[in-house]
Amino acid sequence: MEWLNNLSNAIEYIENNLDKEISYEEAARIACYSTFYFQRMFSYVAGIPLSNYIRRRRMTQAAFELQRTDKKVIDIALKYGYTSPTSFNRAFQNVHGITPAAARNMGITLNAYPPIKFSVKVMGGSAMSYYIAEKEAMRIVGIRTPLVEDMEENQKSVPVFWNNTLQGQQFSAICQLSNQEPQGILGVSIYQSPKDIFYYIAAATDKPIPTGMYGYEIPAATWVVFENDGRFKENVQSVFQRFYIEWLPFSGYEYAGLPDIEVYPIYEKKTLNGHSEVWIAVKKKRRVDL
Repeated sequence: MEWLNNLSNAIEYIENNLDKEISYEEAARIACYSTFYFQRMFSYVAGIPLSNYIRRRRMTQAAFELQRTDKKVIDIALKYGYTSPTSFNRAFQNVHGITPAAARNMGITLNAYPPIKFSVKVMGGSAMSYYIAEKEAMRIVGIRTPLVEDMEENQKSVPVFWNNTLQGQQFSAICQLSNQEPQGILGVSIYQSPKDIFYYIAAATDKPIPTGMYGYEIPAATWVVFENDGRFKENVQSVFQRFYIEWLPFSGYEYAGLPDIEVYPIYEKKTLNGHSEVWIAVKKKRRVDL
């Protein structure tokens, strides 16, 4: 599986540079993705943001060195990229629950996080209900919030954006815009450049753009659409993870790198459950003739 090999090569790059500067751009290049989509995919496949994974791996190695060497704590902190003893202390305690100095004590309990190994497993789990849709360009209109390339930060900011939107007056106006497929309220992550990343709460529509809202056109594409019933947040996250691990490797398709679309029902009051969909753009794998 080429994409799994690319991910494994990116992890190898990270492992070889735990005690040096790690470039997210270089890791993404090795994985053949933009920095934004690499971090997004990594968080779904690994179940942890890339920044958190790197922190855990560095603190695992730092703990080994604290126990087997006489190096000063500040020297180990500098080795793993922490110029401030306070920031190193905080990162170490977040992973191990104790201070770096305490880690030298014999018999102390520490947490070791081994390197991630990517592989395709036969899960034998529940079926994934999906269909393939060819769709012309779609226009979405709604409100948006800026994102960054650090998925850990986005995972904090997007839920706050949803909560504020559901409590505000613009949500009702977005609901009234929906008159195109996919019907419903859309959550869309759109990456154009490292400084131009937004998450939209929007509707597919041909209506004029209201004051204070924004429009965006998503290109024509082939979409794989997954349907779900249950808790929105957990189910949507599960779909993305299963898409990469279970569906994509055997489908004959590649990820197209277009905006991913979360589709939620139109409702008057805040709810955590219901029928939702995830639209992911794909393209047929390029055939390589030997």
